[in-house]
Amino acid sequence: MPDLTHIAVMYNFLKGRLIIVRLCLMAAALILVAIGIATIYSVGHPAEPSPATETGNLGNLWKKQVIFTVVAIVGFIAVNLVNYRRLGSISYWFFACILVLLVVLLVSKYVVVLPFAKPKHDTYRWIWFTVGSYTLPSIQPSEFCKLAYILALAWYLRYRSNYRNFTALIGPFALTLLPMVLILLEPDLGTVLLMMPILFTMLFVAGAKVKHLLLIALMALMVSPLLMRSYQRIRISSVVLQSAWIREKAEKHPWLGKVLVGTKFSEKQWKSDWGWHLIRSKYAVASGGAKGYGFRRGPFVKYNFLEARHNDFIFAVIAHQWGFWGCLAVLGLYVIIVGCGLEIAANNTDPFGKLLAVGIIAMFVVEVIINVSMTVGLMPITGLTLPLISYGGSSLLVSMASIGLLNNIGRCRPFSVAPKA
Repeated sequence: MPDLTHIAVMYNFLKGRLIIVRLCLMAAALILVAIGIATIYSVGHPAEPSPATETGNLGNLWKKQVIFTVVAIVGFIAVNLVNYRRLGSISYWFFACILVLLVVLLVSKYVVVLPFAKPKHDTYRWIWFTVGSYTLPSIQPSEFCKLAYILALAWYLRYRSNYRNFTALIGPFALTLLPMVLILLEPDLGTVLLMMPILFTMLFVAGAKVKHLLLIALMALMVSPLLMRSYQRIRISSVVLQSAWIREKAEKHPWLGKVLVGTKFSEKQWKSDWGWHLIRSKYAVASGGAKGYGFRRGPFVKYNFLEARHNDFIFAVIAHQWGFWGCLAVLGLYVIIVGCGLEIAANNTDPFGKLLAVGIIAMFVVEVIINVSMTVGLMPITGLTLPLISYGGSSLLVSMASIGLLNNIGRCRPFSVAPKA
């Protein structure tokens, strides 16, 4: 007969405070995961296949995503088995372990290629584990770094003396810049762009002075162009190069082309290389109209007109199939998650819990804004996935573990002998 104590512990995440808020949070997250699986299935199984249909190896990805979902749900339960404050006490060790994995990737890139950290698409972002002759799904340390970073930063900022003056901000920025540099060298521009907004949001909520944050932001803007590589400059310039007038000027004036793309600008190369994904993504979104083509229908589902349509550009496929109203529904689910997360943060008097909840919500907000914006041409293409929807085990596990942490924070009331601040 199973131990009733263990059963009670396993289902402990359903108990506690803010039950309605937390149920809404979990329901919205699970619906988004289901939408992701359905969309991944659709690009591998068009409703009207033909000899010219190009689905490549997308047909079985939805099965893998289902397995990733099961693992992610286990991760959700795991972070609820103990009080979230115990995770804070080991957050620095967790963060250090992730940094070691990031260093291993750079060793494989710059020193000697390691058999478990080989390049993929000319980047060193993944680690593979092999059991006998079977290769397990890869893990992406930069994805886990997002959550480890938020945990470590929230634990550090729980003391007021760690952020109230300018020199005290050295600690938080050191925690941020170290993983940013390691991830940028992989390279992984999307995760790098994510971390600084999280830092500023958590510092602002913690109570850091606005003038200090503005000064640091100005310094970062002045230094960032010096750290960019040529391909990263092209991605950022692609936002303004959507204008035919700017492209015409860049082609006529070589100096302008060099500023924008680092070399002589060519309209032909723009359409076939630099702006290829952006142009196709916008076509996919616009062709969906108000109601879309319907589930598993439409040329961008049937043909391989858009690469990475199962992960980075999955929002374009959602717009293509379900149109404006479908996109609005998806964004509405994210709004529910953000609203529930803010309610959980507002009802927690523990500085660590409040900052952890705010950091997780900031992560979701920035990820969604960047992914959706790059899909419609408002921001550069960075390779940042759409949380809970895009294909990928590491991303889904981190997102569900983050939802689990929000649930944990919501159900646990910290001990307090004073009224709420």
